[in-house]
Amino acid sequence: MKFKKLESGKINDVEKKYSEYWDKKNTFEKSIKQRKENFVFYDGPATANGMPGIHHMMAKLLKDTICKYKAMQGFRVVRKVGWDTHGLPVEVQVEKELGFNGKGDIEKYGIKEFNQKCRESVWKNEKYFTQFTKEMGQFIDLENPYVTYDNNYIETEWWILKKIFDEGYIYD
Repeated sequence: MKFKKLESGKINDVEKKYSEYWDKKNTFEKSIKQRKENFVFYDGPATANGMPGIHHMMAKLLKDTICKYKAMQGFRVVRKVGWDTHGLPVEVQVEKELGFNGKGDIEKYGIKEFNQKCRESVWKNEKYFTQFTKEMGQFIDLENPYVTYDNNYIETEWWILKKIFDEGYIYD
């Protein structure tokens, strides 16, 4: 089952009323500011170069349920949306769009140009993911996402891996 693009006004009146109330009262922001003890929850990022589907909704529902439950227990649960913006799924999608059949086509096209096309493709459906997230009522920071192609993110990942290696948890 594929997620269809939502048109404005498709959310039912009751859901819309509560969503607007939560936004007006800054419920999500208050649930973070009013609490001291942290519960850390890392949300795996979606790749936005495809349309959101039922599998995204199920994952978001489960993650949001855990976070809201921990917030109701009094924990400060900071969570932000993330975008998986690099890797094989993105490259394969762009190769299909360009009609490529392998590495040779990418090299002829230009690696720099291909990488740029990949960066553009991951934002193609971001607005549908954002709308989807808002309309299902997930409490998550959509304004300050983490983006996996951002150098700060990449450097942090490498730093974490090195630290884990130095502690002896990764070995060959």
